[in-house]
Amino acid sequence: MASASATLLKSSPIIDKSEWIKGQNLRHPSVCFVRSHPTSATFTVRASSYADELVKTAKTVASPGRGILAMDESNATCGKRLASIGLENTEANRQAYRTLLVSAPGLGNYISGAILFEETLYQSTIDGKKMVDVLVEQNIVPGIKVDKGLVPLPGSNNESWCQGLDGLSSRTAAYYQQGARFAKWRTVVSIPNGPSALAVKEAAWGLARYAAISQDSGLVPIVEPEILLDGDHGIDRTFEVAQKVWAEVFFYLAENNVMFEGILLKPSMVTPGAECKDKATPQQVADYTLKLLHRRIPPAVPGIMFLSGGQSEVEATLNLNAMNQSPNPWHVSFSYARALQNTCLKTWGGRPENVKAAQDALLVRAKANSLAQLGKYTGEGESEEAKKGMFVKGYVY
Repeated sequence: MASASATLLKSSPIIDKSEWIKGQNLRHPSVCFVRSHPTSATFTVRASSYADELVKTAKTVASPGRGILAMDESNATCGKRLASIGLENTEANRQAYRTLLVSAPGLGNYISGAILFEETLYQSTIDGKKMVDVLVEQNIVPGIKVDKGLVPLPGSNNESWCQGLDGLSSRTAAYYQQGARFAKWRTVVSIPNGPSALAVKEAAWGLARYAAISQDSGLVPIVEPEILLDGDHGIDRTFEVAQKVWAEVFFYLAENNVMFEGILLKPSMVTPGAECKDKATPQQVADYTLKLLHRRIPPAVPGIMFLSGGQSEVEATLNLNAMNQSPNPWHVSFSYARALQNTCLKTWGGRPENVKAAQDALLVRAKANSLAQLGKYTGEGESEEAKKGMFVKGYVY
């Protein structure tokens, strides 16, 4: 074994610096086949022009005390949010709300990355500055949602699959040029509907292909296999399903030569189903979730950025805090949408005079989750609004 390793190292190609030019997009990454002797095993070594940049981006997003603001709601979903405060779903209203979010003073102290919808990536603020530029000025890395949504999966138990691989390479290249440096692809698994082996494999394969394509274009892929909260199952059943899903996802990531140091994982926390009578404490959620992380996630992955999935703002923060009471091999943090925005949106109400108060509400939640990432959140002084659950059965993103 030692001689084979030595032979591999001696035979490995030395990459010239000119091959690692920042921003260069290799449509066909160089592949070198190296044979070790006396065995006939074949090793594949991939060189990506973006490898160093991907690692740097992932580490920046996974920086201490910071997490991700997910503001990548589709225009239709954003319309539902606006309707909840009595606003019409127009581009001007979407622009006004997104401007409020990205321009909150000091947001970059707590937020390291912001996931954008395509419209937002190319959009300017109401003051005429590019949204991307405003984020970068706040030391926040711009990201982009690249999947095309969920559709029914034929042959399954009324399950879904995520579309969007067609044309993804050209789209991710364009997003990189526009300033995005990471991407997100969300697929879901439903426990009440099985999940079937077909749905799990389809979810894992889609995530892996997306991740490989994104890295080839210079974007750090956020891998999001969401285990939906729907159902009355207990926490042990969630653990069982998540264990299978995560194993399948990382198997196919490896099969597609995805560089683990240049990805971020956005999983669900291990919790009981939303309709389960036996609720879990933050410590139970932390124990189950960390046990699963240790069993399934390689330490090479820089960051675990949990989704909130319909938990209340406070619940999501308490659970994250419980997971950070002792050191972890990965940066364990957050990538929240509703759990950061809910109180902010209601405080704003579409009124210009409420912008500052709404931004303050956003900063309160961002700071709380920053403290939770550091394991220092206490939960003191939280509003009743922040304690309200946001689970919606059959939620469509």
